Amino acid sequence: MLEREVKIRFPDPDLARAALAGVGAVPLRPRRLQDDTLFDTADSALRARRAVVRLRREPDRAFVTYKGPVQEGPMKMREEQETEVADADVVRRVLQEIGLQAWFRYQKFREEFEAPGVVIALDETPVGTYLEIEGSEEGILTIADALGCSPADFILDSYRGLFLAFAQAHNVTARDMLFDVGDMTGA
Repeated sequence: MLEREVKIRFPDPDLARAALAGVGAVPLRPRRLQDDTLFDTADSALRARRAVVRLRREPDRAFVTYKGPVQEGPMKMREEQETEVADADVVRRVLQEIGLQAWFRYQKFREEFEAPGVVIALDETPVGTYLEIEGSEEGILTIADALGCSPADFILDSYRGLFLAFAQAHNVTARDMLFDVGDMTGA
């Protein structure tokens, strides 16, 4: 499956929710914590190919995902293969047994909305609030325009890339993008 997406930064979650309500986006999945871990070989072969293996945990389910290299273009496009798994701990162990090692972990509170041609994730991360718009090119451009945004506002970077930029700008030495224990309510 080909995934097509862009991110747009918002000042805070309440403004993002209001903007989504203003364009008629309807709730799809409620707010929940996503805890993602990226895996790679010891020699970073996946990163060298710009590919990703991710294990995602949510309170009530988990997924394993492969993402291929990002294709050139005005939107982030890449192959994505994803499946729900019954036991994230077993999958983690399998990944480790076949030689993959966890190398980056990141968290976000995510709620999802739907609008014609797109699914919109409202992501509250330790480095800011983002709308991640995924779907058809026409759907992304239409909803971005309705939100008062243009392709100049599109962020094509990954959350790891955004974290690295934030860490450098704010002299953060953390290895992973995690909430402080006191921030886990997401208030």
